[in-house]
Amino acid sequence: MALPVRRSNDERNEPARWDPFGELDQLSRRLASFLDARRQLPDLLADGFTPLADVEETTDAYTVEIELPGVKRDDVDIEVAGRRVAVRGERKEKERVGILRRRDRTIGRFSYEVTLPGDVQEDGVEAHLDEGVLTLRLPKPERERPRRIEIH
Repeated sequence: MALPVRRSNDERNEPARWDPFGELDQLSRRLASFLDARRQLPDLLADGFTPLADVEETTDAYTVEIELPGVKRDDVDIEVAGRRVAVRGERKEKERVGILRRRDRTIGRFSYEVTLPGDVQEDGVEAHLDEGVLTLRLPKPERERPRRIEIH
């Protein structure tokens, strides 16, 4: 059984001709639409950049390591709520004497969020900032930890 095919009014039974200006016009409209969509999401863009991170799980804890070179501990806020971990802060620009000719490093506000696969014992969370890496150790509650059962 054949399915019906809908054709627009633009489609005819003649061979299609390549229209480079039509393609450029279509590309221009897509780009404008994309840029308009970005302007409509200021909250998403206002968070600045997202630092690189690793999340590791062991039998008794989760470990989150976030790369924050050049960030001072006073410029970092950490929130833990249930399984959600949020780290926000700011990498401030250092004062310069000369003319900055090129900038490759990211400065400004940053935000990193992760939802862990299990619950966290919130009162046991530890955070250390050492050599540009923020390390969070988030212990699992006793009920989440696997127990080894001996066979008698």
